[in-house]
Order: sequence, then structure tokens, then C-alpha cells
Amino acid sequence: MPTVTFDKATRIYPGGTKPAVDALELDIADGEFLVLVGPSGCGKSTSLRMLAGLEDVNGGAIRIGDRDVTHLPPKDRNIAMVFQNYALYPHMTVADNMGFALKIAGVNKADIRKKVEEAGKILDLTEYLDRKPKALSGGQRQRVAMGRAIVREPQVFLMDEPLSNLDAKLRVQTRTQIASLQRRLGITTVYVTHDQVEAMTMGDRVAVLKDGLLQQVDTPRNMYDRPANLFVAGFIGSPAMNLIEVPLTDGGVKFGNSVIQVSRDAVAEAAAAGDTTVTIGVRPEHLDLVSAEGGALSKDGGDGLAVTVNVVEELGADGYVYGTAKVGDEAKDLVVRVSGRAVPQKGETLHVVPRAGETHVFSTSTGARLSD
Repeated sequence: MPTVTFDKATRIYPGGTKPAVDALELDIADGEFLVLVGPSGCGKSTSLRMLAGLEDVNGGAIRIGDRDVTHLPPKDRNIAMVFQNYALYPHMTVADNMGFALKIAGVNKADIRKKVEEAGKILDLTEYLDRKPKALSGGQRQRVAMGRAIVREPQVFLMDEPLSNLDAKLRVQTRTQIASLQRRLGITTVYVTHDQVEAMTMGDRVAVLKDGLLQQVDTPRNMYDRPANLFVAGFIGSPAMNLIEVPLTDGGVKFGNSVIQVSRDAVAEAAAAGDTTVTIGVRPEHLDLVSAEGGALSKDGGDGLAVTVNVVEELGADGYVYGTAKVGDEAKDLVVRVSGRAVPQKGETLHVVPRAGETHVFSTSTGARLSD
């Protein structure tokens, strides 16, 4: 399977004042599963459609392997696309839907049937090959759409939010099947989603976009542990990272009634930029209660940041406290993970501090990550 390269690829829609995709530079390895993720309007689907040949490229280039496909029509790119809409022909059987592209290409019936049956085995659709789409569940229809792409034996799979029409339980099941299938087939795959949980659980690497600009591309673990800027920090993770603007002070930064240590290099970078504050990021699982006795939550804190409990989500082993803290003159929403065996009540006050070594520091003025 070939590599895919976006070389400063740019798309500007007619009448637009700014690019929908702005000089995208991205190298996708042979056999890699890369996920494009970001909020609505960030340019992820446009990037995928540029690769497919469904959108013009106004600047830069796109290559599949050694071939420049920037201006090639879709039929000459040897790609297969799976859409959000299954786009199945209702009057055709599953087998006919899966083999339709091969029929149009003039492949003989015996070869078509062989490839359809092979794809049916891979996708666990063998017993459904003679059914019509209306007799299938949503997940089965999605697998038929996948089968239609597989039988073509493309160089690259493109998937544009293929799970968005499925219910929550089926989404989890189907995303596991898609990731497993891609690893078995080893076909270079570009997958678009707005769901960061999907992105983190499926991709070998994840590329985050915002306003047409690539923010960061990395493995899910590295992106979770070292977000490149404030946008990525707030977007990746569920619940999201807590981001709090705090003043610089001697020895670190002010956090409620405590001073917490951050890297001297980070302080120096912030000072050099003329910042008197930095934005620190702390994930909910990395906020510790100031004191706890016998596993019970402490309510008598004093040090750290005081958080008033608004809502508690009890999830069995864990609980998530959604609370409000006063930071300077502003009320700030925070999320804290606590033990599911000892959850606080609405209206109680907890005092929390970031766990040592688990604080992310960002420039308040630029949003960029500062030195650890």
C-alpha cells in the first residue's frame, strides 16, 4: 500500500475570504490508520474530499505514493470512499451492492462473486448476501458499505464519519470492527470524525484541525500527554482538560491558596513574552484532594483551590465532580475525578491541587505549550 502526502494543500471556496484548508502538510505512512478530527467547519471533510478528488486543490499538491494526483479525476486515483450515508441501492441485494463497482468496470461475474464472498467472510456478512438493505440493521448496512469498498482492492480507504448514523452502543462495536479490519487488511486509511473518543481509540495517529489549520499530529497517547497548544488540550480528552489562567509568582504559579511548581523554562518563556499569567492545564484525574482520611473526601481543606460541587456523575468505580472555583475575580468550571465509593454531595466544598508532574503550562497570549 502507498503513502499519502498533503504538501501545503490548500482549498479556498469560491467567494470565501479565507481558506477552508490552509497549507495542510501531512505525511501518512504505508498501511497507517490516520484520523482527522476537529469541530464542525475545521476542514477535515474538505481535506478528505481533496484527497478523493471531489474538491479542487487551489494550492500545493497531493500525492498517493509517488503519483501526483492533485488534478486527477477521482476514478484515476485508486481510492475507495465510505460515506456517512450508506448510499446502498435499495432494489439490489447485498451481493449486488458490494459488486456493483466491479460490474461497471467490466469484471466478469465469476471474479465479482469470488471477491464479494471473500469480503462477506471478512465482514461476517455471508448469510446476508442475498438480502435487500431494508432487511438489515444499521450496523450491517454500514458493513455492506465497507464491503463495497473492500472488493475494489483500493490503494487508500477514505471514511467520512461512517458511524454517525448509528446508536451509541453500535458505534462502539462498529468502530472496533473497523479498526480491526483495517489492521488485518493493512490498507492506508484516512478517517474523518468529529468525535475525539473515536479518534483516540481508532487511529494509529490523530491529526487535529481548527479553522483549516493543522494544530497537531501525533499518536493518541502522546497527544493526550503533551498537547501542543490550548486548543488541542481542551479538545482531546473526555471529560476535557481543566484550563485555568493563573498569575506567575515566586517559585511557580498561584493556585488558590497554594503555590505550585512549574518549570523554570516555562516561567522564563512567559516572562520573555511579557506575560504576567500563564494558563495551566490539569486533567480531571490529576487533581488531588488536599487531604483525605481513610479514603473519605476532605471538606476542611484550606490549601489548594476551593471547588464548590454542582453535579456529581457516579460511574461505578469512578465519579466526576463538576464544580465551580473562584479564580481571581472569575468563577471557573472545573471537573475532578474522585473515587466512586466516596462521592461528595451537591453544595459541598473540596480543596484540590494538581498532582506533581502532571501540570501542563501554556502561554496565555499565544496558546502555545511552554517548556516542561
